[in-house]
Amino acid sequence: MNNQQKGSETFEITLENPAYGGDTIGRLPDGRAVFVPYGIPGERVKIRIVSDKKKYARGELLEILDPSPFRIQPRCQHFGDCGGCHYQHISYEQQMIIKQKILRDQLERIGRLEEPVIEPVIPSPKIFNYRNHVQFKVGKNKKLGFYRSSKNGVLEIDECHLPDEMIDQIWPMLEIDPQTGIKSIGLRKGEGEDMLLILESPQLFDADFDVETLPVSVAHISPEGEQVLAGSPNNIIQVKERNFLVSAGSFFQINIPLVEQVIDLIETRIPDQVGLALELYSGVGLFSAFLAGKVERLIAIESSESAGEDFVTNLDQFENVELYQGNVEKILPFLDIEPEIVLVDPPRTGLKRVVLANLIEKNPDLIVYISCDPATLARDSRIMTEGGYIPEKFIPYDFFSQTFHIETVSFWRKK
Repeated sequence: MNNQQKGSETFEITLENPAYGGDTIGRLPDGRAVFVPYGIPGERVKIRIVSDKKKYARGELLEILDPSPFRIQPRCQHFGDCGGCHYQHISYEQQMIIKQKILRDQLERIGRLEEPVIEPVIPSPKIFNYRNHVQFKVGKNKKLGFYRSSKNGVLEIDECHLPDEMIDQIWPMLEIDPQTGIKSIGLRKGEGEDMLLILESPQLFDADFDVETLPVSVAHISPEGEQVLAGSPNNIIQVKERNFLVSAGSFFQINIPLVEQVIDLIETRIPDQVGLALELYSGVGLFSAFLAGKVERLIAIESSESAGEDFVTNLDQFENVELYQGNVEKILPFLDIEPEIVLVDPPRTGLKRVVLANLIEKNPDLIVYISCDPATLARDSRIMTEGGYIPEKFIPYDFFSQTFHIETVSFWRKK
């Protein structure tokens, strides 16, 4: 800051562009970017500097001097304190525009792509009560909650508008004594009234847990193993009229209607008479189950032992499917194959460099990249472009309404 700025904690600025992570960017008088949460591009606001760096700063929103026409009243009383939602103060239509703009910025700035073809964000059929799986933290007073937006401890909550309605009926009835060692609690809904309560802690569970009055199965997972405390240790989740077994320790998508749209899209892009397809980070076999019937041979790799066991069950009917259970970066280099199509659905960290290098070396005709983080997608896009692949288009989906998260499907062809 210059001398004038050092003498004052507050500034009046105009917010300009959205940033990935939920903030909006403005400019301080000295030209540095300042990141402000809960603002909207175009608003004139008063802020207080809370973190002052050499090249940028972070600000706290004190007052909205000129509000955006897209600003609305948040539905949840905890919005702003709870770290779960970031966009409840913005009209849903504008949320879609902001997310498309963020994706474009990441691809152009980090990915160095020139004028990437980005379709409008596909909205969620339900903008609230869309999650079939929610993970809560345990507060000091036995109530459930989420991490605070300030990252300073757990905020115990009285309401949440993101879970499925059935989950919303059950979670307020739960009380967990922190002395049991339980750090987080998941509730995942399957078909009908199938509900699984997932307890997580660093060690095996040896306390009493009474769920006789609740219509749930209960499983406990820890580094020492999995315990079934009541009912079944898994869910049955239906996607496009196909049932998937999903164990307590396995990941599954949380917005089923949009997952079905993604599967429809991928199925239309897979040509007939494909010889070999490769799927990396296959999970319990969600996408594999719909690929297997369209290809002569499918090889899948998955690191999670729990998900791998579910994969075997879910794709038991197919004779043309092979699963390698282990880390992708360790297995892929030793597979002497030339797949025509590769589908990747990595975690938020994206693809490791060794994976990208081996993937490009295997020279597939088509790479389908399903991403849940536009920053790592952009980073990997630059490497794939340098490796001789061209993106056809990027299709973003709003899997996580009211949050800054963006799910994107992209298709890459060899030059």
